[in-house]
Amino acid sequence: MYRLKIALDPRLTETHGPEIHWIWRLLLAGIGWAWEEVSLDRPCDIAFAINPADAANARLCIKANPAAWQQPSASRLNQVIRNNGLAYPLFANEENGGFPLESSAGRLICHRDLIFDVFWLATGQEERYWSQDKHGFFDLTGTVIQREKVLPQALASQISLWLEKSLLNLGCPPPTPRWPQGKRAAAAVGHDVDYPEVIRWLEPLRIVLRQGRRGLGPALEVLAGRRSHWQFAAWIALEKSLQTRSAFYFVPRQGSLLEYATGTPDTFYDVASPSFRQLFRNLTEEGFEIGLHPSYLAYQSREKFAAEKQKLEEACGQPVVGNRHHYWHLNPANIEETMLIHEQIGLKYDTSLIHNRYLGWRRGLSQPFFPFLQAERRELKTLQIPTAWMDDQLFGLQTDNPGDRQELLRSLADRAAEQQGCLLIDIHDYVFDECLFPDWTLAYRQLWEYLLTRGDFWMGTPAQIAEHWTARHQALTQVSLGLGQGI
Repeated sequence: MYRLKIALDPRLTETHGPEIHWIWRLLLAGIGWAWEEVSLDRPCDIAFAINPADAANARLCIKANPAAWQQPSASRLNQVIRNNGLAYPLFANEENGGFPLESSAGRLICHRDLIFDVFWLATGQEERYWSQDKHGFFDLTGTVIQREKVLPQALASQISLWLEKSLLNLGCPPPTPRWPQGKRAAAAVGHDVDYPEVIRWLEPLRIVLRQGRRGLGPALEVLAGRRSHWQFAAWIALEKSLQTRSAFYFVPRQGSLLEYATGTPDTFYDVASPSFRQLFRNLTEEGFEIGLHPSYLAYQSREKFAAEKQKLEEACGQPVVGNRHHYWHLNPANIEETMLIHEQIGLKYDTSLIHNRYLGWRRGLSQPFFPFLQAERRELKTLQIPTAWMDDQLFGLQTDNPGDRQELLRSLADRAAEQQGCLLIDIHDYVFDECLFPDWTLAYRQLWEYLLTRGDFWMGTPAQIAEHWTARHQALTQVSLGLGQGI
């Protein structure tokens, strides 16, 4: 296996070694290259240096900006610069100096610190400045993020794609493929199991509030018990026809209407009941994944979180490796604290990095990645598979995501394919019935049919994607030399 030779300026790694090593591991392993770290004066494929003249033997040199690394959160997004396939954030304290690339005698110099840009995006430095509602959801109204339509672009992965193309053009051998079966990208779906058993006296009112007069008929059918949200067999049949298997995420803690009304919106079902135990057997027999949907306040205690995982494992009779937070409710003050709990209780992957209201990739990465724990300056061991679309973003929250639904979804799919990333979506368990939720399942089905028509997406459960990506990452890092800080 080819080891790409990389040289880092020691003046940078003395002060910011864990951060810089993490980003380079994320980029190189994500692309598919093993690496060998060499000194700055040696011949190398890529160098990261304060002064490009110090790396005269590098095929590609990226010029570092030490001042930006001193205080990453001080950089505030001003606009996105796009030029010849390269896109990157421009910050409020910077001027647009024009095209940052210089090519001479088979060597390329990038005068933009794209490595800092990826770190800034992947660690969510801008998020500390945004307002949050009572659930911790961000309001991006009027922000540069919304004005520049940053989230659907996955800027960090776009920089990674530019890096790969540049090194290939400079003569580096092709990297290890990202996905199995010769596919260009991956796709997966997960279902949040929030409301599988309707409250028959309450749900008709919700239907009428949602649909108006046209909801009267379905509301009466629910009241009479002729319609329900228990649609697992229908989901299984649909997804088998779409050549895919999904994950169903269950909440182990049983809540109540009173708790819901007073600010703790947990679900009402009991995973230990006979009906759910039988459901778990059926899902497993059909090749579907059972994942954890931790309760609204599970993040407040590692012990509480671990107990919920154990309860679900006992109910379904198998290990639970994957997670998606109910209400996307990680610690609103510091989501990395919750990510640390994921690692501590043995979760293999999480899929909770998304904005509730907005379509796209929250941290600029369309690929799975191992997040960085800034408090300890190290890489976490639980893989993050970013979610790109939650169903309600194109229905109840459509004003935040204007446009034709299928055009928006196909654009996301095309971007994931371009970046060789992963398109992970979230469809709630209770929206299958067309009469109760018109067009919700249709939007998902049409998107998946588009992916099948493309033919270049590998489809698996989120657990299968995590297993593949983690094994690939480990294989690359095990044969690599250097970039060992922050592990």
